[in-house]
Amino acid sequence: MTGYSMPEAVALCREHDLLPRGGHVLCAVSGGADSVCLLHWLNGLRDEYGFELTAAHYNHQLRGEQSLRDEEFVRSFVGRCCPGVELVVVAGDVAAQAQKDATGIEETAREMRYAFLYETARQVGADVIATAHNAEDNAETVLLHLMRGSGLRGMTGIQPRRGTLVRPFLTTRRRDIEGYLRVYGLPHVEDGSNADERFARNRVRRQLLPVLEDMQPQFVSHVGKTARLLTQDEEYLTRQAGQALGPVEEIECGLSICAADIAGQPDALAVRMVRLLLDRLNGDGGKCTARHLLDVVGLCRSDDPSGQVSLPGGRLARRVYDRLELVIEQQSERWGEEMLSLPGTLTLTWGTITVQHSVYEGQEQTPFDFYLSCGDAFTVRSRRTGDRLERPGRPGRLLKKILIDEKIPRHIRDTLPVMDWDGRVAAVAGLGPDRAFLPEIGQECWHITCIPNIAQTQKGCCLHDGT
Repeated sequence: MTGYSMPEAVALCREHDLLPRGGHVLCAVSGGADSVCLLHWLNGLRDEYGFELTAAHYNHQLRGEQSLRDEEFVRSFVGRCCPGVELVVVAGDVAAQAQKDATGIEETAREMRYAFLYETARQVGADVIATAHNAEDNAETVLLHLMRGSGLRGMTGIQPRRGTLVRPFLTTRRRDIEGYLRVYGLPHVEDGSNADERFARNRVRRQLLPVLEDMQPQFVSHVGKTARLLTQDEEYLTRQAGQALGPVEEIECGLSICAADIAGQPDALAVRMVRLLLDRLNGDGGKCTARHLLDVVGLCRSDDPSGQVSLPGGRLARRVYDRLELVIEQQSERWGEEMLSLPGTLTLTWGTITVQHSVYEGQEQTPFDFYLSCGDAFTVRSRRTGDRLERPGRPGRLLKKILIDEKIPRHIRDTLPVMDWDGRVAAVAGLGPDRAFLPEIGQECWHITCIPNIAQTQKGCCLHDGT
């Protein structure tokens, strides 16, 4: 580093256009050496680039007085060393949130910190959020991913830019950052948790990296170069996967695609097709491990027409016969029972059932519009084990078997209203009446009209009415 001008960072910013000229940069500042250096360096570039600079500090409240000390240090440092830079400070109870969500402290802290940064960037109108990840951080990340059995994407390490997040110091060594602080006489605080070797990253940083650098002094730089080469491979394969994707249909709470479109591709493309779909679903396909993605590919290749795979973030991959659906999981729509006095109307999540008095004169019976001869009231409920239905002109069968043969998707079978009279199935919305409850011509009866809502129609449970 000549003259402590951070040439690696300057080159990286130019190569990836990380700093917006005439825009607004939000800089994350913990108070540690890396973030103090980044803020000071960015402040020195304000005139050259013409951007507005805001600093942001998140107090995780995990280290008692040390957390308060870090916050006060950042307030003092910004005021003294970066005049004119606005500082935004927010505190969050990470420990309480982790306990509530049953998640790890590190994971929760990261989620809450980045949520704060994104929200602050929105409020101040920042174009990018700059964080102080450096070359060693990148090497540590690659090693951690390698130890966890990562695929190619994990081996690409940290990216210089991901959306609005930018990392200007990603190719800068930690020793150069420390040299910058010495030249400019800049103070910083040390996070005591960085020495806690119960955390895997700290063990890699304090034990593994020194050994590898002793064997190969350029190890960190080599890892960075390898990660950049692998990034090119990953980007190429992802583009190929995007081109291989067939038509994607939007459904309620998710996406649907022909399972064969994925099943027929080699694993290298198939897993990336699944990740692209998950990214499209809610923008965080990266949270899925290679194992998750391969399980979804296996689901596409499976003979099970109703299989499913649970995914992180409350998502679900399920087969609906020849389709793969990726959805945000919702609570089960199975319900109990409702008494419907006749005549009357009953509105359910599934749709609406209307019953009117009538005289049967031989009108056509359809699965959604039919006539029943029964008492003055019947119960509308979800299906039960052992339910049977004998449709006109067909043998009596278990309702479960009928639903499977009719290819009613498994996840909506429990939503279909069953009309129960005195413990017997009189009719099922979408399948029609049981033969035993059909009226004779000229007989007084009930005219049943079943109208599913739009969401149910989109789910595919109205396969018989032709509407």
